[in-house]
Amino acid sequence: MSFAKLTVTALVAAAASASAATARDAVRIVGSSTVFPYSQAASEEFANQTGAPAPIVESLGTGGGFQAFCGGIGEGFADITGASRAIKKSEFDLCAGNGVTDITEALIGFDGLSMALSRTNDFDWDMTLAEVYQALGAQVEVDGEWVDNPFQTWDEINPDFPAVDIVVIGPPPTSGTRDAFVEIAMHAGCEELDYVKNGGFDGDWVEENCSRMRTDGPFIEAGENDNLIVQQLNANENAIGIFGYSFLYENLDALKGVKLNGVEPNLDTIGDQSYPVQRPLYFYVKNAHRGVIPNLQELIEEYVSDNALAPGGYLTERGLVPLSDARRAEMQENVISGKSMDGPES
Repeated sequence: MSFAKLTVTALVAAAASASAATARDAVRIVGSSTVFPYSQAASEEFANQTGAPAPIVESLGTGGGFQAFCGGIGEGFADITGASRAIKKSEFDLCAGNGVTDITEALIGFDGLSMALSRTNDFDWDMTLAEVYQALGAQVEVDGEWVDNPFQTWDEINPDFPAVDIVVIGPPPTSGTRDAFVEIAMHAGCEELDYVKNGGFDGDWVEENCSRMRTDGPFIEAGENDNLIVQQLNANENAIGIFGYSFLYENLDALKGVKLNGVEPNLDTIGDQSYPVQRPLYFYVKNAHRGVIPNLQELIEEYVSDNALAPGGYLTERGLVPLSDARRAEMQENVISGKSMDGPES
């Protein structure tokens, strides 16, 4: 097994703080609220099997996680960050500017971006992505015009929907879940509108005009802790939440998914890609910390093990949709050996 070599910057930083680095005996993981339960589960399994100190896992959101991870090298900075989207070029450049130049990317599986609500709500919710956009977009189509969103109740969007206030609770702008929901659901829904289709608008127009969530009340920003959204859904049967599928999966006794384009979110529909709103999940490793932070390499090996990620593994039992066997094997080899990733194009 080979380890990625420390960069010159990493060597200087590690030498300057060697005693402090070895004094930190717990691996530190930050990042996505969606990846958080998977990182936590892998950390608990590792600690239970080895008796080593349990890693510290913090839910900062994907963007917040990259800010912390890319801050520098040394025991004061995170070793791993989880992400519900791939690293952006601006984040990769931030890392490089702070001496974090050797990073391994681990694609661990897939997730459905779920809309869900309390099981006490007896309506059979099934929305098109266009209806999702009309409920949540800052500007929408009304009678052939592009205007500030006036819709306050669901029946104003579709007369077959209940005449109840639109209340949707979702993640903040720092969240990778928010980024992915905008890119995958909101943009696709906007493109389905007659105003956009018949107007001949291109992808640049859609990105510029269909990326903002409304701020007049019906959409409520929650924090980075998706469990708080679950609590609010249990308290208000008409509220709909947006979060990764694992949070719906873990709360199926109390919550139910909203069908999108007629497809219910579940492991099968996310796995066969019939569910229309899904995304890959990642974690990123700071290779300069391998061999310096105790137990980091061993934790990484546990996190990408078949015991965790193969079908029937303890992470798939928590709602993670697994990679194919071949893809998983290639990822495991690259991650365990510390293969350095190339920078993203955008």
